[in-house]
Order: sequence, then C-alpha cells, then structure tokens
Amino acid sequence: MNKVLFHLLILALACMLLSCKPNKTFTERELSLIPQPQKMTLGKSSFQFNLRTQLVTESIAQKLIAAQFAELLEKSTGWKLDIVVGGDEGSNQVYFLTEPMMEPEGYTLEVSEKRIEIKAAKPAGFFYALQTLRQLLPPEIESDKRENVDWLVPVINISDQPTFKWRGFMLDVSRHFFPKEDVLRMIDNLAIHKINTLHLHLVDDQGWRIEIKKYPKLTSVGAWRVDREDKPWNSRPKQQMGEQATYGGFYTQDDIREMVTYAQSRFITIVPEIEMPAHVTSALASYPHLSCTGGPFTVLPGGIWPVTDIYCAGKDSTFLFLEDVLSEVMELFPSKYIHIGGDEATKVEWEKCPDCRKRLKVERLKNVGELQSYFIKRIEKFIHSKGRVLLGWDEIIEGGMHAEAAVMGWRGYKGGIEAANLGHDVVMTPTSDCYFDYLQGPANQEPPGIGGYVPLSKVYAFNPVPKELSAEAAKHIMGGQANLWTEYVPNIKHSEYMVFPRIAALAEALWSPKEVRNWEDFSRRIQLFMNRYDKAGINFAKSAYAVTSKANPDSYRDNPDKNQLEVSLNCELAKVEIHYTIDGSEPTNLSPVYSEPILIEHTSTLKAISLVNGQPVGKVMSQTFNINKATGKPVTYRIPMSPEYKGSSEYTLVNGIRASTNYADGEWQGWLGTNMEVVIALGQPTEIHSITVGTLKDTGNSIFLPNKMNYLVSSDGVKFDKVAEVPSTRDEKDSISGNTQLKDFAASFGPVTTSYVKVIASIGSTTEKKDTWLFVDEIVVE
Repeated sequence: MNKVLFHLLILALACMLLSCKPNKTFTERELSLIPQPQKMTLGKSSFQFNLRTQLVTESIAQKLIAAQFAELLEKSTGWKLDIVVGGDEGSNQVYFLTEPMMEPEGYTLEVSEKRIEIKAAKPAGFFYALQTLRQLLPPEIESDKRENVDWLVPVINISDQPTFKWRGFMLDVSRHFFPKEDVLRMIDNLAIHKINTLHLHLVDDQGWRIEIKKYPKLTSVGAWRVDREDKPWNSRPKQQMGEQATYGGFYTQDDIREMVTYAQSRFITIVPEIEMPAHVTSALASYPHLSCTGGPFTVLPGGIWPVTDIYCAGKDSTFLFLEDVLSEVMELFPSKYIHIGGDEATKVEWEKCPDCRKRLKVERLKNVGELQSYFIKRIEKFIHSKGRVLLGWDEIIEGGMHAEAAVMGWRGYKGGIEAANLGHDVVMTPTSDCYFDYLQGPANQEPPGIGGYVPLSKVYAFNPVPKELSAEAAKHIMGGQANLWTEYVPNIKHSEYMVFPRIAALAEALWSPKEVRNWEDFSRRIQLFMNRYDKAGINFAKSAYAVTSKANPDSYRDNPDKNQLEVSLNCELAKVEIHYTIDGSEPTNLSPVYSEPILIEHTSTLKAISLVNGQPVGKVMSQTFNINKATGKPVTYRIPMSPEYKGSSEYTLVNGIRASTNYADGEWQGWLGTNMEVVIALGQPTEIHSITVGTLKDTGNSIFLPNKMNYLVSSDGVKFDKVAEVPSTRDEKDSISGNTQLKDFAASFGPVTTSYVKVIASIGSTTEKKDTWLFVDEIVVE
C-alpha cells in the first residue's frame, strides 16, 4: 500500500469516527434548563465541543466572561480552549456579538451544528447566555475531574430575559459564621441559577462579622461567643465570668473586597446588612456605652427572646458610631442598597432611659415608636448623603420614611403592599414562601429546624406581585428573595441542604414569565438538574421526593358505623412512583404501587417510599394509624380553637393520625392563651379504660405543654364525672429547652361505661399565658 493510499484511508476512518458521524438530536424531555427561558425552539442535530472549539469575543469584558466558561469546561474535559478577541466568524466557535437594543440582562443563544452565536447588549447578558449553554451541556461539566462523555449541545434557538431585576438570596453569617471560602462556593452555586443578589446578614446578637478599622473591638470581642454548639439553640446559657469566647469569626476588609470582586465577576451584587437599632448585642458587648444601661454585655451564644438591649436612641454618640461604621461599609460594598435591618426592636429600655426621654422631648415625639422612626430616618439621611439607598425590613415604614428608602416585606405580604402603595421600592420575601430556614419536608424526616413549612412547590408558586396592588404600585416590586437564617444551620453542607433545590424554584419564579412556567414540567426538569448538583458536590435535599399521607375526613361522615379510614398518598414531585406496605414492613420495588386511596380498618403502620428507575429515593414515610373507640366520632368544641390552627378537618382530634413535631403540618389544633375543652360523642354506651392525648412543646415558637389534663365521662352529655387527671411535671412545663417535644398525657382507670368523653387541657392563668400556645392533635380512647 503506497503512502498516499494509506493517508486517504486514515482520513476516511477519521471522517467516519468524527465528522461523518451524525450528531444526536435531543428531545425537550432531555433538557433541564432552570430557570425556563422566555422563548425556546428546539431543532434537529447538535453542536459538539472539542479541543479546537474557539470562544470568539469582541472585548476584554467579554473575554473575562468567556474565560470562566472555558475554565469550567477545562476541569471536566482537560481542554484549554482558545479565547480570541476580535476574531473572524467561522465554524466550531462560540461567537459573541453585541446587540445594543436588548435588555441589560437579556440574551439570545443560537446553536447550529457548525457554531454557536450569543447576542447581548451588556456583559450580564453574555454571562447568563453562558449559564444556559452550561446547562445544555452534559451534567458532567460540573465535575472537578475528567469525564468521558460526548460534549454535545442541542441545536436550539433561545431568546431570554428576566421578569424581575432583584433575584436575591440572603445568608445569615452571624448566627453561624461561614468562612470566606464557603461564601465563594455559595456565589458559584447561585450564579448557575441566574441569582443576581447576595444579601449578607453581617450583624446580630450572636456575632459581628465584618472588620471595622475604627472600632477594632467589634471583631476582637463582638465576633466571638462561648461555644454552646452541643446544646439546643434556645436553651444555651449565657457566658459566665471567666469563660472564654472561642466560637465565631469575621471577614477582614480584604476578605470583603475579594468576595465583592468574585461576586461581581458572576454578576452578583453583595448587599451588606448592618442591623440597628436591635439585634446588636455583639456590638454592645464590644462598646457597652452605646446602650441605654451601660452593660456589661456578652455576645449571646444562642436564642434568647425578647432581647431588650438595643442601641440607645438618645445619645448622639450612637449615631456617630453608626455613621463611622456605615462609612467603612460603604467603601467596601459598591451596592446601591445598604440594608440596616430595623426589625424586632423591643424598646423597654428606651422607656426608662433618661437620654431617650430627653430625645423624645427635644424632638417632640409622642412615644418610643416615633423614636424608632426618628432613629431610622436619621440613619437614612446619612446613607442618602453618600449617594446610597437605605433598605430595611418592613418595620421601617412605621412612622414614615423618605420616598427613596426601599423595603423588604417579610411579615407576609402586608408590609410590602403598604410600602409599594406609599411609593417605596419593595423586595418581597414573605416567611410563607421565601424562608429557607423553614422545613421543606415532613418534620420527622428533616434535620432539626426552626419550624414552619416551605416545600419546593410552595416556593415555585411564589409571585412577588400581590394581586391587591394597582398597576402603578406594582411597578415598585423589584423582585423577591429567599432568606436562610442560620440558628439551626451550622455549616456550608447544611446550608446547601436548605437552599438546593429550593433556590431553583425561586430562580424560575423570578426569572421566567408565568406563561412558560408549569409545575409538572419543573418537576421533570429539577430531577434531571439534581444530576448537576451531584456532579458539583452540592449537598442538596431530596425532600421533594418524600411521601406524605392524608386522611379523608369524609371517611367517617360517609360511614358513621365503621371505623374505616381512607388514606391518600402523595409525592410533591409530579409523576413519581410510590410503593407502600400496611403491615409495617419496609417497602421495596416489589411492594404494591400506589394508585388509589388505601382503606385502613384497624390499627396499622403504613410505610411508603418514592422510586425512580426502580431505585428508592429519599426516606421511608412511616405513619401509624390508631383506630380506637374515639376514631371518627363527632367532636364538640366548648372553647373554640384559634382560626390559624384548625387542623385538617372537624375530625382532626379523632382521625387516628399522630401529628409530627412540625406545628404547621396541618394535624395540629391550637389554642392561644386559653384552655382547651372538647367533648367526644361515642354514639352509644361504650366501655372504656384509658384516654391518651397528644400535645406539643416548641418553646422557640411559644408552644408550651398544659399544666394538666383532665378526663371526664358522661352518660347524657350534661353531667360529667372526672375519671383521671394527668399533670405536667414542673420540669416539663417550665423547661425552656430548645428541643421540640411530643408529649402524650396518658391515663388508665377502672373500666367505665360512657357515651361522652370530655377532655380539658389547662394552661393556668390566661393573664400570664396570653401570648403562649397550646397545641393538641390526637385523642385516643380505649
């Protein structure tokens, strides 16, 4: 064989293996873009990256963005792609082209077999286009090691821009300190979701986290607390005389500059929060003269409520200190907005303070509420003088604010609505939709948390523009934000569990127009997207795969003569296969597949789990249904429950279901500042010998055990005789332990025949207990 023939043969083989090989055509079900683009048209075939692919840019700014993408690809491929500034159009390129008329964060992405073209008006648009391109590539692009896959991108045309300009995430680094490297990691993981604002909560009672040159004690003292990490958050004793404060940390000003620059390169603005006038024990421990009392103070190791030690509003030295601090902060953070907190200020010390009373008189203020307004307005004037905009929690609008001040609406939607109607720009971040410290799955399957319930689907349904707003007022809604308070989140891995995948749902709620959003489709895409989390080493939660059970209250109404409970199973994610057992055994892929409600006719333990591709995902749900003599019987409420916590139905107390440690799981009924008294009609004379009532203690949410439980019986429903009394022990009743606790009040007695059972839970003096809750979930009569 001559040399010419040999080279032709080699060339033909290469053609067969490479260019002659037909590229794959993708289907939409294989794509997992999050957030969903505004417009997308999928074509046939695909573009294949290889080591000769070029990134062709027009400017140094574009080159820097392209370099990030090239660096990411190099980790997983080993290829060091060429980046050319001012190169000619050609094949096997990712070509950048400025289109001045587009929106600042908008872009178009056109992928053909031969090349990729990106158009945008501003650098942010090019960056977001590359995040979309990144998501079109295999999940292995997120890996830090070489991956042997075909680096294909589907032929596709995308035109995209965000719906809201503020797409935010708040990280509380005060309650638990996150080192600089952890913050940089979080910035990277936010960037792929097109989040553009990172709000750092730098100051609170439990730690001061930013170096201020003029006041070194803020970090030498205020950044450190005694280590009580082995104790529940809400039951940590204060620092004692002689104890060393060893837990904490802070960011140097060089750290801050590095984080700000790093975030800017990923088109994320870091907004600093310097709390005032409350949540500042860390500052008062450093400089006690800033308080009304003069101290002494120590940095709090955990949750103590209320905190009455706040900045003194009567001393000019307080404002001089805060202006000095804010001046250094504004030099470090170029953010337009400076967050000053302004929430949850308990003002009892202001009432007693001579300096504050003098300020009231001089400024002609009526009360300490107006004094807080004076405080915030004075700070706002200073921030405005520096060319910045004050941002605060929705309490700052009480008493009026300068029109340019912006508001974060967190106490539901009401504060944000009021602020928008007054002409303030608003970021919506209601607890009900955006608090990522709240549980995202069944309480018995989640790590310890502060309570509340914000599952993935709830975040996805978030709309920052309430329907109550007029079109004009709605223009003031800048967007939304998720908040991660870290009382129960001690490290970056736990924070990732709380944030991902919920941040993906928030990102789509804020970026994508409602016309392209669909929960069922998002359910499909987020499951594929989790492969990226895996490759990136993100400790994401699988809580959305959790199976939950729900009893049908009509089971009892429709069949009053049968103690038969109809139970439905559900998985939050759409079209997930559920397997179950009702004999207490562990479910597998061989167990029955759930397809219709299950009938429970006797005390049983139902277990269920989600399966994907035949493999179990998440944790096994286990729910015991106690079918007893009270199950499904009518309940009369002699003392009405709170309308906020009515349980799942009129049968909540007798539906056979024991509630979880999550007070918001729908199986609890609550009474605020009053006793509980209910009567159960058994329907006919029935012999009974025991009564058990389930209760909850969650001191962090002001839920306490009753002083005692009384059980009475009657044949006519009029005259009742006591058969048992079960008291709380003093330790159980008065303990402020932060552990959430389920407590059964059980009593056995000689058999009695009765037609009615009365249960009275007593909380003691309602005057003393007016702000405390009593939660009851299940009454079992045997």
